[in-house]
Amino acid sequence: MKLENTQVQMRKGILEFCILEIIARGEAYASDMLEELTVARMIVVEGTLYPLLTRLKNAALLDYTWKESTSGPPRKYYVLTPDGAQFLQELRDTWEEMALSVGIIRQGRPPGDLR
Repeated sequence: MKLENTQVQMRKGILEFCILEIIARGEAYASDMLEELTVARMIVVEGTLYPLLTRLKNAALLDYTWKESTSGPPRKYYVLTPDGAQFLQELRDTWEEMALSVGIIRQGRPPGDLR
């Protein structure tokens, strides 16, 4: 088994969460999201981002507006919908729970000892 394959799968598993977190800060342009995700080493190809944005839009978690650009064609800026904000909060809760669970396992605590 290759470590890289497991790392890629772990990143894919939380990519949607990271995209929603970026958009939650305010309207976001796909290229800016891609840059932030690349710097954070979460994504390296734009071919991964655009299908995910489309899926989130189709699930009514995102919406977008077109804005004129001074350097080319209009740009699509994404925002969270109310359903998207609620979904993100549920993902945050899940993330906290998972982080706690992994921490417990890594520390080797016996079952039932959650201190």
